Amino acid sequence: MTEPKTKIGDFCVAAREEIKKVIVGQDKIIDPLLVALVCGGHVLLEGVPGTAKTLLVKALSMAADCDFKRIQFTPDLMPSDVLGTSIYDENLKCFTLKKGPIFTNFLLADEINRTPPKTQSALLEAMEEHQVTIDGVRHGFDEPFIVFATSNPIEYEGTYPLPEAQLDRFLFKISIGYPAENMEKDILKKHHAGFNPRELNLSGIKKVIDRALFKELHAELNNIKVEESLFEYIVKILEKTRMHSDLALGASPRAGVMLLSASKGFAALRGSAFLTPDDVKFASRFVLGHRIMIKPDAEVEGINAETVLSDILGSVEVPR
Repeated sequence: MTEPKTKIGDFCVAAREEIKKVIVGQDKIIDPLLVALVCGGHVLLEGVPGTAKTLLVKALSMAADCDFKRIQFTPDLMPSDVLGTSIYDENLKCFTLKKGPIFTNFLLADEINRTPPKTQSALLEAMEEHQVTIDGVRHGFDEPFIVFATSNPIEYEGTYPLPEAQLDRFLFKISIGYPAENMEKDILKKHHAGFNPRELNLSGIKKVIDRALFKELHAELNNIKVEESLFEYIVKILEKTRMHSDLALGASPRAGVMLLSASKGFAALRGSAFLTPDDVKFASRFVLGHRIMIKPDAEVEGINAETVLSDILGSVEVPR
């Protein structure tokens, strides 16, 4: 019997083809980004400079027909530089809001760990509630609103670690590595043929979604069938993270909600109308790794989030 088709699956196939017009060698990264878009979740992209993180988000914004803005996070960046500020209008005789770059659909927070915690925290309300409060007045965002933040895993000098409260607001943390040798050759050929990443409007990326379809995709995500045993399976995974001897901090209830949402997204991506344990396992790689904290003595022994998650997923009984 063939798997039932889904609108989410069809959208992801179409969007993937458009993004691949400019992105080479990062196929494993595109699908999680598309699932994050369907789920409405924020994404932390970790990778060394030059691995097409910014280009990837720009291409996604074009395929999704979403407004895109970028903020270069620096040590002297202030919260008002992100949110905006109230300015007195002489003609209107009142204060009006000059909106900051956060008022967009896709916000690229470039090198988010280079700005102090005071400015990092300016994103907390926005990421959780899709609104900001400026001078006591709440201002909502147009949907979708997704933060794509980047960080460099190599450089530590002059950086500020992201607090757990902010990390917990990211649906996914995705590590972007170097492309394979044959893919890197294709990148060189593409640039030799005249590709210019600063002129994406000439790349031929087509819009594959509109606001009405966004609502349909969210509705379809909510209709993915989930057996009672899978709710219990997710809860057991969360409990294991809180009890593991190598962890100082386990996954939060928010992590469970996001794991369920992401798992349904990956199920729909493969064209299924029902959730399986394999979907939960696959989503765990992106959802839980940045939400657990390894104990210092375990880190010294070379234990990392990936090994702990593998241990946890291997110890929890899989429902039949």
